[in-house]
Amino acid sequence: MHEYDDAVLTCFLNNQSQLFPEDVADSMEEAEAFLEECMAVVVDSAEDVIAYFEEAGIDMDGADEESILEASEVFDVGDGRYLIVEG
Repeated sequence: MHEYDDAVLTCFLNNQSQLFPEDVADSMEEAEAFLEECMAVVVDSAEDVIAYFEEAGIDMDGADEESILEASEVFDVGDGRYLIVEG
């Protein structure tokens, strides 16, 4: 089970509209339950985001780091970490 701290949950709550047309969570508890349900992953760096997509077999087709980090399922927590949510 993943540990989603307050920074991760706040990031998701504030930015969930980048991935979903309607909010899927209105509180920290709902955000945590949603992230657990879809097995969202927290990684420690941009390099880890790229490695995650490569391991998942997602074809990035020569995409550069910037475009990968701007993918709708990638959330910048703001402290160097990233939350990856596969909707």
